[in-house]
Amino acid sequence: MTSFPDLGIRVGGAAGDGIATLGESFARLFTRNGYHAYGHTAYQSVIRGGHVWFHARGSAERAWSLGDGIDILYAYNEQTAEIHAPFLRKGGVLVHDPEKFKFPADRMPAGTRLVPVPALEMSRKYASDPILSGSAGMGAITFLAGFPFETLVGILKDNFGTKKQEILDQNLGTAEAGYKYVKERERPVERAFSPNRGAEKLLITGNQAIAMGAAAAGCQFLAQYPMTPASTVMHWMADHASSLGIVVKQAEDELAAINMAIGASHAGVRAMTATSGGGFSLMVEALGMAGMTETPLVVVNSQRTGPSTGLPTKTEQGDLDLMLGAGQGDFPRAILAPGDVSEAYHSTMEAFRLAEDWQTPVLLASDFGLSENFQSADRSDFPMDFVPPHLYAQAPPTTPGGFRRYMHTPSGVSPRAFPGQKGFNFVAGSDEHDEFGHLISDVKVGVPPAIEERRHMMEKRMRKLDGMRNAMKAPDLEGPANAQLTIVAWGSTAGAVRDALRELNSDGSKVNFLHISRVYPVKSIEVAKALVHTPKTLLVEANYTAKLGGLIRKETGIDLPNRLLKYDGEPFHPAEIVERARGVLAAGGH
Repeated sequence: MTSFPDLGIRVGGAAGDGIATLGESFARLFTRNGYHAYGHTAYQSVIRGGHVWFHARGSAERAWSLGDGIDILYAYNEQTAEIHAPFLRKGGVLVHDPEKFKFPADRMPAGTRLVPVPALEMSRKYASDPILSGSAGMGAITFLAGFPFETLVGILKDNFGTKKQEILDQNLGTAEAGYKYVKERERPVERAFSPNRGAEKLLITGNQAIAMGAAAAGCQFLAQYPMTPASTVMHWMADHASSLGIVVKQAEDELAAINMAIGASHAGVRAMTATSGGGFSLMVEALGMAGMTETPLVVVNSQRTGPSTGLPTKTEQGDLDLMLGAGQGDFPRAILAPGDVSEAYHSTMEAFRLAEDWQTPVLLASDFGLSENFQSADRSDFPMDFVPPHLYAQAPPTTPGGFRRYMHTPSGVSPRAFPGQKGFNFVAGSDEHDEFGHLISDVKVGVPPAIEERRHMMEKRMRKLDGMRNAMKAPDLEGPANAQLTIVAWGSTAGAVRDALRELNSDGSKVNFLHISRVYPVKSIEVAKALVHTPKTLLVEANYTAKLGGLIRKETGIDLPNRLLKYDGEPFHPAEIVERARGVLAAGGH
């Protein structure tokens, strides 16, 4: 139970009913009035039909996840009422149109009520299209949530302002009818908010934050093949390509996308590609080429359930082993896993910086829960701090034989030049090579034996791991230092953990959170230091085999036996983590 205002609005229906637009509008009711918001979208892999829903959570404090309860349920059909009404909290309401279906009052949870709204009848005064009825429901819910109608007017103008004035007027009229109808007959829900709490907040998705971070990092080229849930990275980039000077190429498949990005980066342009697990599986051979040619590259892998196409519109953290081992042989890479939209923005900039500084691929591990869900944020979370370019070699080489593109250095990072740069000719083959890029399988007089050069070149590349590890920030330990329990998690699971911490620590428990947002190279010393003295641990992951736990055990020798693993495609609720954490605290041993 939170000690601060917390309100959940959920709308559900069939694909094609405009549920996503309604849900995002409800989230904006909160942010327009200065509250934090979190918007969770749930839909099936069908164009029309199938059950879809959107949960908008408002909070006086940062809303890290979708929370645990519903206060206002707007059911477009009976299926939605049957599925979601049991989760209504005391004082909550079910809003529905009796013309569409009737829901028995005796099936409502204790302490809740039905709020019938003749939305279709109201919409027919303006147009025959039934989708207009959604605005009547929006009006009704705006009142029930405690917000003035003027807030909804601004949202509708944003939604329909680019369309004909007639369409905007129809939606405004229907929304006002719904607002007045409920105001005359009902009272707001028990958890209703007070309006105008403060300055308006931003509301963005993880994919939007990733795309913004790439733009701030100076990305000039994106090649991508659409694949849920990574597709909207390309949508944002395409929408802003002209104003930001970014070339966006929709490739014919994922193989072409990553090879285009590698080519652009090889030519000196900061480049990125984005996909999900299935598409990333196709990219692994080219990823190895980037490792061998030491070409900077940022790859976004927005994870979803697998194997194969799995559940295309559900979330999971099942690709860690794939990302760690992608590409044949050993070559250095970094893996970053942001937990919220602000981290997504900054981690993307960090990914470009690491890729260019260490001349190697960097993987940004998102997932459906981060990529497509909405979160509120302050504008100050997104400074346009351009990442300065890494300097290329300026003076022609004086070493015998020409430019040593792959020169052996203590850091493993060699001089870099643009292709065609006068005096800097070099070979960038995908086979093993010497310092000049010449393939070592070609035996030449005066050249060290291939076996020796292979060993030296492999060691040179792998030295970059130590440099990247030192350059990366240590994992954050959030909460009391002398905790009785440390929760360990990575990626978007961090949101539900942070919400759970509030409740756990509010009742006198001492629980903290080790957030592994820089997954690889593992900061082994720092992770071990954070875990070795805690009495108990709880690993929270959205996969079946505890992949992060396995990596920590491999790198530090520390086992995390207490686990909460979820692999049904649904996000974690804070209550699930609270229940498991209390069980671990109550149990004996470690």
